[in-house]
Amino acid sequence: MQVLGWMIFGISFLGLAHSYLLYPFFLWLKVRKRTINSLVFSPDDDDLPFVSIVSSLYNEEAVIAQKIHTLFQLQYPSSKLQVLLGSDCSADQTNSIVANLVGNRPHFHFFPFSERRGKPPVINDLVAKASAMVPDGQEHILIITDANVMLEPSTLFQLIKHFKHPKIMLVDAHMSHVGMQESGISKAEDQYISTEVRLKHWESLNGGRMVGPFGGCYAIRATHFSPVPENWLVDDFYIAMKAFEQGGWAINELAAICYEGVSHDIKEEYRRKRRISAGNFQNMRTFRHLWWPPLQALSYAFFSHKVLRWLGPFFIFGIILGAGILALLGNLIFTVLFPIMIVGILLVIALDQVFAYFSIHIKILRGLRYFLYMNAALLEGFFKYLKGIKTNVWQPPKRSNS
Repeated sequence: MQVLGWMIFGISFLGLAHSYLLYPFFLWLKVRKRTINSLVFSPDDDDLPFVSIVSSLYNEEAVIAQKIHTLFQLQYPSSKLQVLLGSDCSADQTNSIVANLVGNRPHFHFFPFSERRGKPPVINDLVAKASAMVPDGQEHILIITDANVMLEPSTLFQLIKHFKHPKIMLVDAHMSHVGMQESGISKAEDQYISTEVRLKHWESLNGGRMVGPFGGCYAIRATHFSPVPENWLVDDFYIAMKAFEQGGWAINELAAICYEGVSHDIKEEYRRKRRISAGNFQNMRTFRHLWWPPLQALSYAFFSHKVLRWLGPFFIFGIILGAGILALLGNLIFTVLFPIMIVGILLVIALDQVFAYFSIHIKILRGLRYFLYMNAALLEGFFKYLKGIKTNVWQPPKRSNS
């Protein structure tokens, strides 16, 4: 029994430690002296590829005008650019705002769909329409972007320039958050995203093995785009993994800067993470052949960065269970450690809530509470996945970029 307790504790602890600490450290050691792809287009090259920007919209009246204005300002030849916006049966003022702003711009195309279907079918339709409008003989690159993600004028070119390299099939933007506040979870969420940006960049340097884009804005060769199943919850990851199946590299470009309003409400973020979690397990099962066994560069990155993270709540439970077994068997260290762990978890949650009530915000407490809540969302998402996912249609969080 003691051996079992040590095995449960050790495997669980190692799983968490490897994903959050060891893998990033080993990756940094490997790539710290490397540079990103240098075979790139210049802004004045005649052979720049044709670009289609596609975006699925649903009730985006709070952000869509700002989004469109950032698209107006993109630095890229207009003769090689088209923008396709699809409204997923929006019930607010999204359709009228878009129609008024883009009505007289020939390279903008707006499709106000009359049936609510969710993001993947809209993206699939827009990509099919975009491909049909590409001039003959032109290389075609897709930019898939969310309505609440704002682009710098240079972002488009910074993404596209890498496609001069024939092995690169996907380029992710550098997501930066705006609107951080002391209250709420915005700083904890921003810290997590900043860490993910750094890790994705190191994976890019490690042979172009970035495991999935953030999804808010990324570029992919049209030849590598695969239509997303209608019931899929995390479409960007599915698209990236299907592209990896065809061969090629995926990288992150730090100079391709985008801005997104960060989440403040832990309940909203929990709901979003729960949904994403269910989609993660969809992808984990579908693309098992890309992460097991974790012996190649891509499978090792997929397993270490994603699979072990998705199993995080089970590892946390395993650490507690293993410690509890060893404590019951009289192990002196765990007799002390086990109650400290239980009380510590409860105290983190309780103290942060109490301090927040009095407008006292302690960074480490907020970060630990955020970590626990997001792993709880992962666990609930797993059970949602087991029940079966019938549709991807959902009510997105409130949009804000301030």
